[in-house]
Amino acid sequence: MIEVKNLVKRYGDYPAVDRISFRVEKGKILGFLGPNGAGKTTTMRIVTGFMPPTAGEVTIDGYNIMTHPMEARRRIGYLPETPPLYPDLTVRDYLTFAARIKGVPRKKVAERVTTVAGKCGVTDYLGRLIAVLSKGYRQRVGLAQALVHDPEVLILDEPTIGLDPNQIQEIRQLIRSLAGNHTVVLSTHILPEVTMTCDDVIIISKGKIVAADTLENLTRSGGGRARTYLRLAEPDDKTLGLLQKTPGVARVETAKDRGAFFITSQPNTDPSADLGVLVLQHGWGLLELRHERPTLEEVFSRLTLGEEDAAHA
Repeated sequence: MIEVKNLVKRYGDYPAVDRISFRVEKGKILGFLGPNGAGKTTTMRIVTGFMPPTAGEVTIDGYNIMTHPMEARRRIGYLPETPPLYPDLTVRDYLTFAARIKGVPRKKVAERVTTVAGKCGVTDYLGRLIAVLSKGYRQRVGLAQALVHDPEVLILDEPTIGLDPNQIQEIRQLIRSLAGNHTVVLSTHILPEVTMTCDDVIIISKGKIVAADTLENLTRSGGGRARTYLRLAEPDDKTLGLLQKTPGVARVETAKDRGAFFITSQPNTDPSADLGVLVLQHGWGLLELRHERPTLEEVFSRLTLGEEDAAHA
């Protein structure tokens, strides 16, 4: 449904987006995750046709966004970080205006306005001026305008920024309800947003994709590095140093529990067997040895900050 190939956007010598490629299948929700300044919004503006790339291509349902912009844009609903609202219009008038400029047939405009107002929870506010709505309801109206022409693809850029916890929960549930009927790209730097709503995850840092997988696989692999919890009955003053020298071990940290350590492995290695032998050789008494699945936050920090910075973040 969405395919991005070797996308580049440069500002002078600065690569805001640096040769990124990805694909989103129909009906999926993709989390496009990265720290501030990583290139998320620039990528979303290119994907929606609001900004030309320096190089590369974007296709929406087979239509190139640059060579067939009208066909591609008909299939896109876009909610930018700041919704494009007209405060002096009522919600009904604004959604009617949005439907008309997006090519909804005149006979179906009222029906589409009623449908998206219900879906986005603003039916009771159709007669109110947008100017008097809370930020949460303005965000709902912004989402309704993105959906009013029933697009196959929905691009959401930081859709819950500035909302209170209750409003965030409501918007997340709304986004999740769109899966299956719409292909959704959710661009955000808020990790719980991705955990609560997305099927697949792309992590971008400094304009480059550093990870792309399902949420399940990404946290299972830990960004390529596993973490092991080791608890010993009788460690001594040499234990930490010897653990750090074990083949396949990248880093050892002491845990809160007495005699316990967190051990991070080198990429794609499992030092568990060597650790077990080491414990037996020195008579430390093995109480517990288990793999720990890292959180998305830990994976994100490791991939965007680097191993050492993430350890001290």
